[in-house]
Amino acid sequence: MKEEIKRRMFRFAVDCGNLCMQFPISRQYNAYCNQLIRCSSSIGANYRAACRGKSDRDFINKLKIVEEEADESIYFLEILKEISETHHSEINRLHGEANELLSITVASINTVRKRINSK
Repeated sequence: MKEEIKRRMFRFAVDCGNLCMQFPISRQYNAYCNQLIRCSSSIGANYRAACRGKSDRDFINKLKIVEEEADESIYFLEILKEISETHHSEINRLHGEANELLSITVASINTVRKRINSK
């Protein structure tokens, strides 16, 4: 399961980068695309770090970063959809994937928290 999530997070980052390459070079698009590329790639990087966590609490702390970055990715996808007249189907697909990754992350956090609290 971890490997599948890692693969999905990696693909999400690459796909966000590819989407951003489709927009014209402008001050506005560059600002939003740079943010999207940063936060979308941070999701997978921090998940990988979480998988190497030293404890359950360390795992949760790193997953909280994943949660924040996934939510931020959703935000910048929404901005790009609002300001763009094109690429809406790809933005919608990526938005859905980001929501799924966010849900998986939150579920993982809740599972580990329950395990900690039951000890």
